[in-house]
Amino acid sequence: MTEHMTDPSAGTTPPGADPQENRRQVLYWRLLARLFDQEEQAALESAGLAVVEDIGLPAALLDPQASVDSIVQRHPELADEFDGLMAPAAEAGDGGEGGDGGTDRDRAAEVRRAALVSKVLLNVFASGSGQVTAGQLARWQSDADWLERALGCRPGDLRGGRTGGRAAGRGPGPAGTGGNGTTPDLSRLIPAIGPELGNIEADLVKRMHLREVLADPALAARLTPSMSLIEQLLRDKNNLSGVALANAKSLIRRFVDEVAEVLRTQVEKATVGALDRSVPPKRVFRNLDLDRTIWKNLTNWSPEEERLYVDRLYYRHTTRRTTPQRLIVVVDQSGSMVDSMVNCTILASIFAGLPKVDVHLIAYDTQALDLTPWVHDPFETLLRTNLGGGTDGTAAMTLAQPKISEPRNTVVVWISDFYEWRSEPLFEAMAAIHRSGARFIPVGSVTSAGRGSVNPWFRERFKDLGTPVLSGHIRKLVHELKNFLA
Repeated sequence: MTEHMTDPSAGTTPPGADPQENRRQVLYWRLLARLFDQEEQAALESAGLAVVEDIGLPAALLDPQASVDSIVQRHPELADEFDGLMAPAAEAGDGGEGGDGGTDRDRAAEVRRAALVSKVLLNVFASGSGQVTAGQLARWQSDADWLERALGCRPGDLRGGRTGGRAAGRGPGPAGTGGNGTTPDLSRLIPAIGPELGNIEADLVKRMHLREVLADPALAARLTPSMSLIEQLLRDKNNLSGVALANAKSLIRRFVDEVAEVLRTQVEKATVGALDRSVPPKRVFRNLDLDRTIWKNLTNWSPEEERLYVDRLYYRHTTRRTTPQRLIVVVDQSGSMVDSMVNCTILASIFAGLPKVDVHLIAYDTQALDLTPWVHDPFETLLRTNLGGGTDGTAAMTLAQPKISEPRNTVVVWISDFYEWRSEPLFEAMAAIHRSGARFIPVGSVTSAGRGSVNPWFRERFKDLGTPVLSGHIRKLVHELKNFLA
């Protein structure tokens, strides 16, 4: 391997060796060396620089201080190459004219791809150590956005920073041109990347002197709201005051508004309530049923004049029959469920804005808090939460049970990982709600990336009860609730 890397750009390779493959190996060996050892390897760095310059890419790709954003600003043509760079391929390539080895053009393209892949992976996963500034956090978040785009996702999808996006790829990306002419299949790997990105971001936030940053409006303005940052702000909000507290609230509100905009679109995609045909349709143009009008008046068609005479217009019914429904959302606000707490608080506020839906919100850890008076304002609701460590669902059940006055018109959504202190009495109370005729929906996680674990003891018992735990993307819960309210 040492012989292959002596001069990758000059073509001085052993007999029978593929110079393009040697170049690609140089870039990937440099990537591995940088990921596992922060010390610069002089031979790999010089060899990598020779490869990058020889294939016409900017040397800044090897600069660990250069963000992907800055490179794309200077070289806009690279933006399209980064997009979908590592997206799962729709189908295997044909391998080109060169058989298993692919064509020379394929192999050259794979070297170029290796240089771009190395850049985005290093910027995200080689996060260093020591204190982090607001600017460094913002740069990492931007580079993480580029990684998600390279994987075929929308920025923020994998980290759970925004809801409603695709947690998997957005479809086939540009096929790579490796040894078999295809992009490696990352479809199974992509869901596991999200939690790792979240962990890195959370570590960066912890390494930042957040209180000092929040106290400086200029530094605070450089922060980009994310789930990791919001969690830290919610944990530390009682220790903030003055300018720092005002900046923290501003960041929380920005994040809430971003997530609410996406969730509101999901909720409004389907209407609530069946059509009420006992109410005559409004005779306005936007309700005109053109197809039905033409069909019903076909007998008035004049072949000689080639004209259709319309003697009656038909309109669509738009009034919907709704029954008052009560939605009780119980959320575990322990530290492990912060993502669900934020998402469900926002979701509850959106459903509270729908007609004939009476929404109640309860949060709990070892104690329970009825947040119903603030359910219309998720920002104010989150400010009243106190992320805790333990969980005692029986405290929340004490507040939830009296709210079930008409079981047939009530749905109880319980969001938790169900690692409870008093498991058996809590489950018996939940089973009693189910038997009463109310709809009981246990939810293991309500995140953007659809990740989370559930206590196996509860999972099996909910399955036997006929109310299996709903786990995964928040869209699943939105779908279930819309079905109940329809």
